[in-house]
Amino acid sequence: MAEGSGYRWAEDGGRQAVRGGLRGRLDALRELIALSRTRLDGRALEGAGRVLETADERYRLSGEHTVVALAGATGSGKSSLFNALAGANRSQVGPRRPTTAEPVACVWPGSRPGAEGLLHRLGVPAHRRHAPADGNSELRGLILIDLPDHDSSATEHRAQVDRMLELVDAVIWVVDPEKYADAVLHERYLRPLAGYAEVMFVVLNQVDRLPGDAADQVVDDLRRLLDEDGLALGEHGEPGAAVLALSAATGKGVGELREALGQFVAERGAVDRRLAADVDAAAERLRSVYVAQCPVGLTEQARAEFDDRLAEAVGAVATGRAAERDWLRHAERACGSPWARLRGRRGGRGSRWEDPGSGAGTTGVAASRGATTGVGASRRGRPGPERAVQGQTCAGREAGLTGTGPGPTGTGRAGSGRTGTGRSGVRQGLVGQAGTSGHLRAGGSSAGGAEPAVDGRAAARPVVEHAVRAVAGEAAHGLPAPWAQAVREAAERGAYGLPEALDKAAAAAEESLRGGPAVKPRWWTVAASLQGLLLVLQVVGVLWLLGVVTGLGDGTDWISGLSPAVLGSVGGPALTWLCRAVARGPARRYGQDAERRLRGAAAGCGRARVLEPVAAELLRYREVREQYAVASGV
Repeated sequence: MAEGSGYRWAEDGGRQAVRGGLRGRLDALRELIALSRTRLDGRALEGAGRVLETADERYRLSGEHTVVALAGATGSGKSSLFNALAGANRSQVGPRRPTTAEPVACVWPGSRPGAEGLLHRLGVPAHRRHAPADGNSELRGLILIDLPDHDSSATEHRAQVDRMLELVDAVIWVVDPEKYADAVLHERYLRPLAGYAEVMFVVLNQVDRLPGDAADQVVDDLRRLLDEDGLALGEHGEPGAAVLALSAATGKGVGELREALGQFVAERGAVDRRLAADVDAAAERLRSVYVAQCPVGLTEQARAEFDDRLAEAVGAVATGRAAERDWLRHAERACGSPWARLRGRRGGRGSRWEDPGSGAGTTGVAASRGATTGVGASRRGRPGPERAVQGQTCAGREAGLTGTGPGPTGTGRAGSGRTGTGRSGVRQGLVGQAGTSGHLRAGGSSAGGAEPAVDGRAAARPVVEHAVRAVAGEAAHGLPAPWAQAVREAAERGAYGLPEALDKAAAAAEESLRGGPAVKPRWWTVAASLQGLLLVLQVVGVLWLLGVVTGLGDGTDWISGLSPAVLGSVGGPALTWLCRAVARGPARRYGQDAERRLRGAAAGCGRARVLEPVAAELLRYREVREQYAVASGV
């Protein structure tokens, strides 16, 4: 009986186990079906399931016996050949057509019993089961079945033939000189069953009716037709179908057939060969749903492009630039001259240290803590009153870039929202922080009654959706249709909630940047101390000069007051300029680090929600592809 994933003959069988190669293929086919049930239509796996059921059933029955069927057309002489092999008239022969209405069996006893189970499986009636007349031990273990005509006018006869051809271990096709080229035989049976050549005999009967060397000519033509059918012929010791010529009426050539059958049965390999051919046929039918057209999988380039699109959606570049400006603003506060800081506070202007070409629509991360309205919304700054209109204009441009409103389409990738100047440059004036008169408030409303800013979701969601579609398309490229669909569905499931997760990652990144650099550089303290000293010198010098002018001091000692005043007045701006130059590099690195962290957080969300489920589907496909390779014998 079947044990686990292997197969063993019944106790009365005489054979211990199926050969290792076929066992591995059957086990692989079983695993293949188990892994594919949730991915493929049940009808696609139905044939493979029947092969496993047939193997289970056959290996539970006798391994001592080999079931061989005689099949042929009306008038080919099947029954005459059956009687010649049995040594007696066991099957009815006559001019009436069809003559054989039920299958007839002749059983040559083996060393052990077990034929009854096989005959019951085949559906041979008890009154149609016979024993040979001579009990020739040469054919011991053979169960010979005489089938109805495959071209019978009775539909039930043809149905019986088709059913039993799926159950027997081997077939002897009996043809006659008149109908050996019949299209029904070749197109309906021999051509589709070409893969079963190793368990097939083709016998040209009634050669006694052919004059001279006509029999050889007919046999040669029969071989040609079989070769056109794709049927391998067993010649020169190679495996394939045996082609014989004989006459059941005169007995000519019957002995050769009996000898070939005896050797075939004695090998006890027909069952394995037949089931191996069944597995081959099932694997070929499944080829289109398991074999990819080209190498599959996500390339590093596809992963990098996906990460880039998510970074674009959360505004990683804009956040990095805002962090850079934020660092410069804190540096200016720490190292700038006191008079410059005082003018900045009173004037409410942004940092004078910012690079004009870096997108001056915000004044830094610390001033851009408005609530995030959607994935891809820029990390919002604090524009002055003169920037409010510009911010809404940028929002309108962004809506146009993503297809949600009129505006330029840019030169970037279709659907990605990229423009020639970069996404961050477009979004830097979207929304401001509440708390200053005339500035845009969190959520998009302004204290001065200006129109609300555009919600960033309208601009960001298309970018995320495009990124998911692109990476799913890349992963599904070349896959068979069912597996490509499974990959796309996995990506779509992971895309649900991805915009919100990206929003949270962006908000967390902004929160970590709140308040500026966590560790202040030591040279800020030194520069601030020097600025204080220069301020003291400037004040002392000015007071000294005022004393000289008002007559409170020595009028000839104005040089003593002019020197510290000039040193303080010139040294402060000079130190500020020097600190500004020194601050460029650390500020750029700080911004790049902020961009890198946000990009990594976005990539982490994408990996967890999209790439990992897609990779799991690709791994499952590789597993079933490996099982398919084993099952198909590749």
